[in-house]
Amino acid sequence: MHTETPYFRSFEDLSRHLDERGFFRIEPGLERISMALSRFGLENPPFFMAQVVGTNGKGSTSTFLASIARAHGLKTGLYTSPHFVSIRERVRINGAMLSEDEWVALGNEAVSACPDLTYFEFTTAVAVLAFQKAGVDLAVMEAGLGGSWDATTAIRSDMNLFAPIDIDHAGVLGTTIHDIARDKAGAIREKTPVFTAKQSPEAEAELRAASSARHAPFHITGGMDDLPEAIRNGSARLGIDGSYQGGNAALALNAWRYAAERLHVPANPEAELRGLTTAFIPGRLQFIPARAQSGLPAMLLDGAHNPHGLAGLGKTLAEQEIAPCAVIFSCLADKDVSSIIPHLRIMATGPLFIPPIEDNPRAMNPEDLARAIGGGAHAVASLSEALEQAAAVYAERFGTSGDEALTDAKLHPVLFCGSLYLLGQFFSMYPAYLEQRTFEEV
Repeated sequence: MHTETPYFRSFEDLSRHLDERGFFRIEPGLERISMALSRFGLENPPFFMAQVVGTNGKGSTSTFLASIARAHGLKTGLYTSPHFVSIRERVRINGAMLSEDEWVALGNEAVSACPDLTYFEFTTAVAVLAFQKAGVDLAVMEAGLGGSWDATTAIRSDMNLFAPIDIDHAGVLGTTIHDIARDKAGAIREKTPVFTAKQSPEAEAELRAASSARHAPFHITGGMDDLPEAIRNGSARLGIDGSYQGGNAALALNAWRYAAERLHVPANPEAELRGLTTAFIPGRLQFIPARAQSGLPAMLLDGAHNPHGLAGLGKTLAEQEIAPCAVIFSCLADKDVSSIIPHLRIMATGPLFIPPIEDNPRAMNPEDLARAIGGGAHAVASLSEALEQAAAVYAERFGTSGDEALTDAKLHPVLFCGSLYLLGQFFSMYPAYLEQRTFEEV
């Protein structure tokens, strides 16, 4: 019997194919992903689907929602981007990544359905196939770029969540909040409920207009006031730290309550609280204690890279009385550096080290960025050098381990923020920190 030769024979083949497709290749249009979904018979998938759109907080909101659903016993799929080390991080079922062999099998189905899928369309197709085959009850799909032409918008959605919208990717989405919000509002479907975090007046106006035009019920969440009492009074903490995470958690919780009704899941305040407090995503105010054996100083990792994100990070540092002893920062060249610099200068009470972002053609030149920031900003040749110099600053203040002054070390860590691609380089060097575990295990 004749069997068709698979396009990918190994995970390395699949990775090479994606590299050739181009990580940053953007081809507007939903024709390719729609063709693939149609050939799968998955334009209307058999699971409840939540699409999460926005600029800042999409990943956290998606993670909170998936965690709450899991705490209620639902089999849950989670699709996020970008990844830090491996493409496998993007698709999880009940928190677990797919194996390399599963990626190969699903990738062969995706490329057979449509060989011209872009990088993001390909991973989206793999996610939908994986969730269908696993029989998930609820899938949380984080949009990549924008909304109107995002691959996740080709999939039938049961509700749309909008994290805060701000200026980002201006070269693609537009230079004003109105432009960007209008593009993201393109994800809103006919009569499909919309849940949004508090937005700027410009962004809210665009979301309201699109919701009205498509007869979609529109709900604005109230932030911390919507969260369980234990979190509001401080007796329990969100699993993802940061004062700004309250809005993301509240958005996820309000959307979950709608989903729970449709899925006939009984109200369970204890499960809601458990889901909120156990949620984890790397690189979001992630504290790493000093580790003498690795040579790392105490570090605070955060993916804030645009004005809105950096403002939220700065607010949290102030509230928690954290004054970093040094900062490591880099960003992509499409960022509005003039609006980023004031936030960096406030947070960088010590030296600021700027390494290159390796293998990324969109990265800003470290020397140019250092000149723009001025003051104590120093361009360095590599991330390793940035970590070494930051560790020296930390060691001068706290010794090699920081154990003798742990409280001070937590208040004055090395802050590592900026592009998620820079964080990806760090996690490539120290992959153990990608997973939620005790530091004794690392």
